[in-house]
This record gives sequence, C-alpha cells and structure tokens, in this order.
Amino acid sequence: MFTATTLSGSKPEQYAELASQARSLLAGERDRIANAANLSALVYHALPALNWVGFYFHDGNELVVGPFQGQPACVRIPLNKGVCGAAASTRQTQRVADVDAFPGHIACDSASRSEVVVPLVAGGELIGVFDIDSPELNRFDADDQHGLETLAAVFVDSLA
Repeated sequence: MFTATTLSGSKPEQYAELASQARSLLAGERDRIANAANLSALVYHALPALNWVGFYFHDGNELVVGPFQGQPACVRIPLNKGVCGAAASTRQTQRVADVDAFPGHIACDSASRSEVVVPLVAGGELIGVFDIDSPELNRFDADDQHGLETLAAVFVDSLA
C-alpha cells in the first residue's frame, strides 16, 4: 500500500518531495492507464486548491480523456481547441492565469478558473497531455509549472 507523505518546505522542495513520491508510486509499472490513474490521485490529494487533475491521451487525431480526479470531463478535445489542444499542438506547457481570457477555452468544469497543461512527448511522438485545473484565478506560478513538468516527465519515463 502507498501512503503519500505530507509535503513540507518551499514550493520547489514540495515538488521535489512529490516527484520522489511519484517515482516510488510508478516504479516497476509501465501501463499508462495504471500510472496515469495513480499519478492523478497523488497530485489531486497532495496539492491545495485543485479541482481537476488528469490526462488526455492522443489517439492519432485528437485528445481523449484518460484517468483523472475531479468532476466528469469533456471526452474528446481537438488539437486546435482550448488549453489542452494548444499544449498538444505546440508541445509547449500552457500556464493560464484566467481560463476565461484564453481564446477558445473549453469549459469542461465551470468551476475551473486557472490551468496548467503539460504536453507528454516520448521519442518525438505526442502521447497526450497532463492537465491540472484550479478554482482559483492565477493559482499557478513558475514553480508550479516547473514542478508539474517534472511530474509529467516522471510519468513519461515510467512508460519506457
């Protein structure tokens, strides 16, 4: 059984602890559904002020919802729509302080006010995106972005 430990220290130190927990949790498992489910739960319960944490996987044409924690989600997202589509198509993390100000934002959960979406790429191929939403405006800063990118890398590495 896995039990998350309480995060302490500065925000970068907390993300380092969380990445260590994620590595332990995903160690020895290569199934992307299992690892996405466990990582979603770990992050959702470890970080404050989140209302959705999960994955969308690229099926070759669009993004399809994968394991997540939070309210029911949009099932399919075109690569040219919303924050998730922008992260997937540009392969660059999208950190959005106010989702209502993001052109083409898709409101899967009307409570979401800010968002970070990290593209998942392995061997030059798009796997999908790691999506984290908050009900607070401007919830995510550069430390959060870096920490969430590290967690996304832990996930991608677990699949190799």
